[in-house]
Amino acid sequence: MTKRTLKLGLVTTGVGGPGQHNRWLDPNIPADASVDVDWYIEQVRKAEAAKFDFVFIVDSQYITKDSPPHYLNRLEPLTLLSALAVATSHIGLVGTLTTSFNSPFNLARRLASLDLISKGRAGWNVVTSGDPGAAGNFGLDEHYDYETRYGRAFEYLDVVQGLWRSYEDDAFVRNRETGVFLDPDKLHTLNHKGKYFSVIGPLNLQRSPQGQPVIFQAGDSDQGRNLGAQTADAIFTHAASIEAGAAFKQDITQRAVAAGRGPGDVLILPGVSIYVGDTDEDAARIEQETRRADTSFELALAEFGRSFGWHDFRQYDLDAPFPVEALEHARRSFFTQAQRIVQLATEGGLTLRQTVESIAASHKSPFTGSADTVAGEIIRWFEAGALDGLNVMLGHPDQFDRFVNEVVPILQARGVYRTDYDDTTLRGNLGLPTPTNIRTPAALAEPAGREERTLVNS
Repeated sequence: MTKRTLKLGLVTTGVGGPGQHNRWLDPNIPADASVDVDWYIEQVRKAEAAKFDFVFIVDSQYITKDSPPHYLNRLEPLTLLSALAVATSHIGLVGTLTTSFNSPFNLARRLASLDLISKGRAGWNVVTSGDPGAAGNFGLDEHYDYETRYGRAFEYLDVVQGLWRSYEDDAFVRNRETGVFLDPDKLHTLNHKGKYFSVIGPLNLQRSPQGQPVIFQAGDSDQGRNLGAQTADAIFTHAASIEAGAAFKQDITQRAVAAGRGPGDVLILPGVSIYVGDTDEDAARIEQETRRADTSFELALAEFGRSFGWHDFRQYDLDAPFPVEALEHARRSFFTQAQRIVQLATEGGLTLRQTVESIAASHKSPFTGSADTVAGEIIRWFEAGALDGLNVMLGHPDQFDRFVNEVVPILQARGVYRTDYDDTTLRGNLGLPTPTNIRTPAALAEPAGREERTLVNS
């Protein structure tokens, strides 16, 4: 058996994502970093030199004046990732693309193109869009409800993966002597007719060296966990403690096994901020000062409403009990997250001010300390089964440099992290098998495999 090794992803949010409205004030970050392709290339090459598995480009389809700076002005993921593909050679290229507001055929083609451009390094973070305001940007009067969002997502994935199987791997003969370019028997039409989509196909693009893009998922509702457990190769999440991380991984594993998958088929990759100092005390000071500089209570309050469909909480008395009636505004938004906030407030008898402060405080990183401390804690989580890898937030450049230059060498020396890439594809570096094209004669002769699972939205 191949030894299990830690996986690392890089999340680049340029001038500042959620909770980091003032990060752009750092003179080490270009004020237009989120639209500066040269800045992205520099950061991603740094991650590739440290043997990171992938870079992850987050995205959304809706903004307000209270959105964080990076969200207000940023490059579209697939366009950016295509530029990064030709500026790198090994690191994976993962982007968020929504099933709510994209045509399955167009998305399948664009992702497959990135996969071929990068020679098998593409990944897709499947989301259903939690910002209800996005519906108005795509001609809808209101956003889909939860059941519709996830019903579409399950069928959407089935359609896209079916399109990615349009050609068998040896369909293109390209024989100049005989004049045969394509073996027509190895081109397959999809002819999908479902509840939400009708797609004939086939896709006009061959499969990449890794078969198809790697599937990532990040939903935490019951439907989101089912979607990830049944369809994803890896799941992005958040874990405040090693116990919470282990519980999440166990839950996903149980759901995956129930869906006919193996217990190790889904990688769990929590997103983390890492603070490295000369000593543990120094790192704690750095984290505290960074958090204080990057935001304020007023900015946090303005952003607080995103989980509730961007409901404006500034209209309430800050020192009155938390307005639980605001949960209704989250019905077509990030409802699971909003429910947890309301539960925290009601069980703790918190005011609105205390709730906002508690949410901000809960973001404190468990990976803060000297390089030895941070490496040791990562290894502890990894060996306890609380994670398979980390999605590292780039944050401030000086801290990312310290992680790469001080923590990564310790992880390598302790044998939990690679010293060189194992493969040329993202799937290979993550230790994932290449999906069999179920339309090939060999696959048809075998029992139903991973790509033939029945997806259940329940």
